[in-house]
Amino acid sequence: MSSRPNFLIILADDLGYSDTSPYGAEISTPTIQKLADEGVRLTQFHTASMCSPTRSMLLSGTDNHIAGLGQMAEFLGPLKGKPGYEGYLNDRIAALPAVLKESGYETMISGKWHLGQTKEQAPSSKGFDKVFSLLQGGGNHFHIVLDTANNPERPIFRNTYDVGKQEPFKTLAELPEKSYSSDYYVDKLLEFLSGRDVGKPFFAYLPFTAPHWPLQAPKEIVEKYASVYDSGPGVLREKRLKAQVELGLLDDGVEAFPLTGGKEWSEMSDEEKKFSAKTMEIYAAMVERMDWNIGRVVEYLREKGELDNTFIVFCSDNGAVCRGPFIVAYILLSVLRIN
Repeated sequence: MSSRPNFLIILADDLGYSDTSPYGAEISTPTIQKLADEGVRLTQFHTASMCSPTRSMLLSGTDNHIAGLGQMAEFLGPLKGKPGYEGYLNDRIAALPAVLKESGYETMISGKWHLGQTKEQAPSSKGFDKVFSLLQGGGNHFHIVLDTANNPERPIFRNTYDVGKQEPFKTLAELPEKSYSSDYYVDKLLEFLSGRDVGKPFFAYLPFTAPHWPLQAPKEIVEKYASVYDSGPGVLREKRLKAQVELGLLDDGVEAFPLTGGKEWSEMSDEEKKFSAKTMEIYAAMVERMDWNIGRVVEYLREKGELDNTFIVFCSDNGAVCRGPFIVAYILLSVLRIN
């Protein structure tokens, strides 16, 4: 067993600052809470305002413009292709997994990439030995559908188990029918960890797609949050603000910025209130399930005697997001599915 430390980076997708218990949430996140209690809770850690720019900085150690993601590829417009706006993790930087691989680390990723979709831009070309990755920015969480038949130029999942023995850029034909994204990403990561060379230290990257839209979670977890959000976002925000003051994260007397951009809770119909509360119940369930899956990885490392030799970093790529009318259809589908 190597004496050099292992590294595990866990990245949530569109997780709000106060959506875990160490930062005042009512959502059950015991694994993240334990990591915070036994480690260091960062209160001056800042990301970019959007997804792939943050990921490019995280995996390059440079400004996102230097790394090629001055903005998400989907929003580059006329800037696309210009220096700093290539729309993928470019070759001007030394990617973290490539640097660690050169230093003798075994590198692996299971989860969302969103840093390029061609073979040359994929994780296996940026230093990752073992890869199970969603190349694009988002997708279903339940029974993930591969769209390669309809759009072969934009594949979703690519897989590399062993670059030396297998085609390093292979499209998966199918996934288990009852798979859920957070569960399956951890299943694959544990598979990679259990099959690794124990003589080498490892760098593992676990970028979840939760709680990014579409809002979908196992029904039994959603039911745990029934009625929790029936008082509306204003009341929830005040509760979390109070919790953050008690945790020492904010000074007493801090006032929250006024809610804007939507109806006041008091002006909503009963159906609108029910819909709003249900979306938050599903969101909370997604966060709780992600936490449970992180616990699976931590417990595995503990059982293998690797936990004390592993640096674990948990963060989000940006804050919670709502994309207005665009997200409503996805939420509605999820609510109908849960019901």
